[in-house]
Amino acid sequence: MPVVTLVINILLLVAAVILIAVILMQDAKTAGLGSAFGNDTTALGRSRNQKASREAKLQKLTIILAIIVGVLALALLIFKA
Repeated sequence: MPVVTLVINILLLVAAVILIAVILMQDAKTAGLGSAFGNDTTALGRSRNQKASREAKLQKLTIILAIIVGVLALALLIFKA
């Protein structure tokens, strides 16, 4: 059992670090004054649709990683008992 808990601990740590990185890569929901004046492109020239697609992928990845972290935490609780 100690090997299983060690593996789960390592996986939990990796998933948590990736989750933090994905959350930090997301843009804030308030875009500031740029959205008030109808800015169609970002600073790098990407269109709004590409940016929205990237944000949608990051949000889905955040949900998936959060579920993985939750499942691993429950598995760790079960195997330590």
